[in-house]
Amino acid sequence: MPETQTAEKPNFDTVWAILQETTRIQKENSIGIEELRKSQRESRDDFNTRLGSLTNLFGDFTLGMVAPKLCEKFYDLGYDLHRAIPNYYINDKVNEIYLEIDIMLENGDKAMLVEVKTKLTTERINKHIERLEKMRKYADLHGDKRTFLGAVAGFAVTGEVKSTALQEGFYLIEPDGENFNITPPNDKPKEW
Repeated sequence: MPETQTAEKPNFDTVWAILQETTRIQKENSIGIEELRKSQRESRDDFNTRLGSLTNLFGDFTLGMVAPKLCEKFYDLGYDLHRAIPNYYINDKVNEIYLEIDIMLENGDKAMLVEVKTKLTTERINKHIERLEKMRKYADLHGDKRTFLGAVAGFAVTGEVKSTALQEGFYLIEPDGENFNITPPNDKPKEW
């Protein structure tokens, strides 16, 4: 007859030893998981920092490519805007009006505020509308009677974003090989 093994009933000391070992393993795993999470957070933060730097570099490149020829391109569309000012800032602490304009084209009667982005989005178009409203308020407070127009430029523009920009009365500036094109708004350009 084959020999049968009978299972020993665990005693208190055996159960206690197993529980302690299980607790030790869980703590080690918990520490390992926490270190892994910390490493993932640091990697993500480093990636975001690098991506931000790259995005800024593309933005500077876009600005450098577009700014020099904008006056000429808008002249072809009927605007004699003879001066281009990149990185135009308004810091009016008295009236609490703060804004940054990537490129401002101007003459004595009109000014075109141009927002330049690597990837143009609807959110950025909406922020540009707010920027133009602030500019109008600032101009009114300082006796500036010029008409303000808006334009948006982007390397990456989806069809939906393009439609939104044109419907909002903006000129749309997009790359075309080594040059760029300006698409007029659907109707009359919006004026502020």
